[in-house]
Amino acid sequence: MDGLPRTIHSTELHRPALALTGFVDLYTFDRGQVLGNTELLYLNSLNSQERRAALEIIYQFDLPCVIITNGYEVLPELLELSEDRGVPLLTTTLSTARFIHQFLSCLDDYFAPRTTMHGTMVDVYGVGLLLTGRSSIGKSEIALDLVERGHRLVADDVVHITRQRNILRGESSPMLGQKMEIRGIGIIDVQRLFGIRAIRKAKRVEVVLNLVQWSDEETYERIGLSHGSTCILGVEIPMIQLPIFPGKNITVIAETIAMNHLLRIDGYSAAEELNIRLSDALKQRTDGPSTYGMMEEEH
Repeated sequence: MDGLPRTIHSTELHRPALALTGFVDLYTFDRGQVLGNTELLYLNSLNSQERRAALEIIYQFDLPCVIITNGYEVLPELLELSEDRGVPLLTTTLSTARFIHQFLSCLDDYFAPRTTMHGTMVDVYGVGLLLTGRSSIGKSEIALDLVERGHRLVADDVVHITRQRNILRGESSPMLGQKMEIRGIGIIDVQRLFGIRAIRKAKRVEVVLNLVQWSDEETYERIGLSHGSTCILGVEIPMIQLPIFPGKNITVIAETIAMNHLLRIDGYSAAEELNIRLSDALKQRTDGPSTYGMMEEEH
């Protein structure tokens, strides 16, 4: 059919029930048009001349496509108008509700905002950690150490990120797959070296771990009451600035960050608990009798 190359610009669908009766003031013709039970039962109640007149109301617009659900037989007038106007006419045996659900799910993924980031992504205890930082700072080596400890590599060097609703999904480049570049060694295949359990095709991005070179002039978070964040495709993601230097065990720290994130999801924060304890202790010392006063009473 000549109209198959037409472009769909919207993830939404439209059911033209009212439009078939002549009301087109709010007719969203730029969406895929779904003819379900309501539309087809109405069209079948008309004679051939009336049916063509009703269909011409919607076919006067530039429709992306028309889909017939529930396995209904294609009406001759519908087929003729589709061929004349070059509008793709599709059919499915699925019910209208099920087809719309699957169609929208497919288009949500197709139209989802995407970006590419330089970094390495690892699934650590079920938490998607995105390691970022300047080139050669050690992202791949940390990820390799995590894989050796039983965690799973998602992507190295290039991370493709897709936003679906308010969830960010990270995955590897189709060209690179789950391969890694280790300076001094070259390219390694993580799946062949460590097995299928060492890789994961995609994972939700939950924490960004930004690796920075240690500097005595910088001030780093020591308590954990303030939480940094970064924005990726309009979604706020927790971000931790982790200073590194030779000899520092970043792998264990990355595991701790993942477990601490799980505790925060569960509603627990060690820093906040300690802060409450200190506040309560100070309040008791302020409200209670002073030691000096007690000594005076004894005398």
